[in-house]
Amino acid sequence: MAKSYNVAVTGATGIVGKELLQILQTRHFPLRSLKLLASPRSAGKRIPFGEQEIEVELLSHDAFEGCDIVFNAVPDEISREYSPSAVKAGAIVIDKTNAWRMEPDVPLVIPEVNGDDIAGHKGIIATPNCATTPVVMALWPVHRLNPVKRFVAATYQSVSGTGGAAVDELEANTRAIQAGGRGTHSAYPHEIAFNLIPEIGSWKDEDYSSEEVKLVNESRKIMHAPELAISATCVRVPTFVSHAAAVWAEFSNPITPDEVRDILSRAPGVVVQDDPRAHVYPRPLEAAGTDPVYVGRIRRDTSHPNGIALWTVGDNLRKGAALNALQIAEELIARHLI
Repeated sequence: MAKSYNVAVTGATGIVGKELLQILQTRHFPLRSLKLLASPRSAGKRIPFGEQEIEVELLSHDAFEGCDIVFNAVPDEISREYSPSAVKAGAIVIDKTNAWRMEPDVPLVIPEVNGDDIAGHKGIIATPNCATTPVVMALWPVHRLNPVKRFVAATYQSVSGTGGAAVDELEANTRAIQAGGRGTHSAYPHEIAFNLIPEIGSWKDEDYSSEEVKLVNESRKIMHAPELAISATCVRVPTFVSHAAAVWAEFSNPITPDEVRDILSRAPGVVVQDDPRAHVYPRPLEAAGTDPVYVGRIRRDTSHPNGIALWTVGDNLRKGAALNALQIAEELIARHLI
């Protein structure tokens, strides 16, 4: 008989938590039991799951007894407080927050890229920021054959990366402006409807945002390339779901766009959509609700002899968050590490 697992989801009522519950069902994850944990504000709610409803329990330090896997979709500080308790109770924590990603003894994992790193976990495995994942997945298959020396990325990130309140704010802003008024804003420092905001997170050294710093540091860690030269500009855009990025990569040796297309067409988790003259290229609207990372606009970077420019799009709630976390759990099972 196939083994099944006791699973807990913290932050089960949030936008990523809800996506994770849906994916647990559609991928038929081998559940023995499912516990939903959240803050006092959400405890007691009943969440549909398949043909049943599960009551949300209060997140506490003793809530993890008997759990095999804990998926974290909570704020950083909550993960910092409660993850050690889950590990102490014997669970493996798969964490979507920024709390553990850069800890030296915590693997930061995209299974299609560095799945082998899972074996080195000490109870916590981190999953990357939703802007990092599609960029790394577009570069890694090529990097394995022709190492990347430097890349520059400009991201175009949807409001769902901020959470459900930001999704509501974009909708309300849009309706207000279309009616001839002005929208209010609390999720962002400016109105997001019909706008672009080149500020995601807090400001760090040399006027880079924390989102830009994450993309740099996480890419280096996942790719095992601590000296890789990277520069990023991260922009919030008025789309509901899916993050996009324009990437300019300098490789160690010359490479043609056709070679890149061929490599990526065989890469797991990647779909090439690249016929620009027929208007075929990745688009956030079409990527939403799907699992792959889409890559297109693959062309020679005319500013560098070893350069390639490309465009990538992926659903930030799925491969950028919930799906990647579940794939880590599936990888643990496949490798007999749980």
